[in-house]
Amino acid sequence: MVTYQMNPFGWAVCGSLSSYNADLVLKVSAICYIVKPIEDGSNTAYFGLLEICKPKSGETIVISGAAGAVGSHVGQIAKILGLNVIGICGSDEKCKWLTEEMGFDSAINYKTTSVAARLREVAPQDVDCYFDNVGGNISSAVIYQMKPFGRVTVCGSISSYNADNSSLPKCTILQPILSKHELRMEGFFVTHWMNRWNESIMQNLQWLREGKLRYRETVTKGFENMFEAFIGMLRGKNIGKAIVQA
Repeated sequence: MVTYQMNPFGWAVCGSLSSYNADLVLKVSAICYIVKPIEDGSNTAYFGLLEICKPKSGETIVISGAAGAVGSHVGQIAKILGLNVIGICGSDEKCKWLTEEMGFDSAINYKTTSVAARLREVAPQDVDCYFDNVGGNISSAVIYQMKPFGRVTVCGSISSYNADNSSLPKCTILQPILSKHELRMEGFFVTHWMNRWNESIMQNLQWLREGKLRYRETVTKGFENMFEAFIGMLRGKNIGKAIVQA
């Protein structure tokens, strides 16, 4: 049994930790067993889904950026809770992975399919919850097909990360559907729940040990290749968690 300590610091051969940032040290059988479930992405998925979407068994949830580390984790938790899970991603390979390996009920390739049209087919009764990782036109299509009193968790905005920030961004006209259907749309930053951090870690570990969570990594070897790995992640080349192995 080996002890590993996870921390948000830079790459280094050694480091010094205070009792404050080393309050949780877990003993695990292998490094892969802790890297996968215990990182900010899983806590982001856990709190963003449970505390903002507040999902109920039998409801339908849509997740954009579904083949990434956060999106795929959200989908698996939603399945554990008994939801109908629909993922949106950017390739047929990712769609196949989501439905055949990760347990998603449906997956939509936004690059080859009309999200709005396909969503009407796989969610004919409309959508209860939306976990938004991308923003943009994809989110507009989903939000306009939500049920009254639907909940939207705004986790990221991948579609606008490279946008011109020299002026205020355009506000997509969502107000009509937000007011008509009395939707609740809320952004968050995961450190809001730092006082409950270990709760998420322990719950995710339990689900992992029970075989309810699965993971896939896209590993780039070599610190010198970090730039290429980062750009590839932004371009959607990774499936699951993007990792650089020094």
